[in-house]
Amino acid sequence: MAGFRSLARQVRDTRCDLALRRYSLRKCLERFAPYGHRATWDHLCVRHGIESEDRAPDPARLVAALEELERARAVWLAYEESFADRRRREKHDGLRRPGSVDDWHRRTWGGHGVARCDHPSCHPAAPLDEVLRRLIAALENEPGDSCPVCEATGIVWRADLTDEPWTGPVCTGCGIVVPRPVLTSQAVASAKEAGRGSLAPVA
Repeated sequence: MAGFRSLARQVRDTRCDLALRRYSLRKCLERFAPYGHRATWDHLCVRHGIESEDRAPDPARLVAALEELERARAVWLAYEESFADRRRREKHDGLRRPGSVDDWHRRTWGGHGVARCDHPSCHPAAPLDEVLRRLIAALENEPGDSCPVCEATGIVWRADLTDEPWTGPVCTGCGIVVPRPVLTSQAVASAKEAGRGSLAPVA
């Protein structure tokens, strides 16, 4: 199975036909897709002017989309490396019990769905690397009462998410499933109150 870097080379390879280069970019999202596969693809298409069903898109647009994805992946890999270093130090010091950030991080190892968007067409407008920097900053600081990506306070608890953990707080501003460790207990309680009885998807 080809890895991310091998697939990225295929996206850039001018000897390949455009259909294969587009396919390779889609396959990159099986290795790294911060919003989930469908939402990350929609984000890249919107930001770089690619028709989502176009089998022969402008190669310059394909490469620009890949470059955005690569920048975001570099941000996330650096965070994962520092996270792993911290856990090694904690285990060496006798701290074996993981915290809430560790539990969340275990489900997102590799960068898939770290800022998952439950609705494929509802996702942050900012570049992927900027979104991940904001999210990482929130994970490394004290919990807050707003979305770490767009700073909106409209967060609603959803009990009908399409992927694990199946329930959670969703930002009505940018559409991400907000990691619980970045929210205060009051913010989580408010989100549950706001979402009580509501099953409508965020749009």
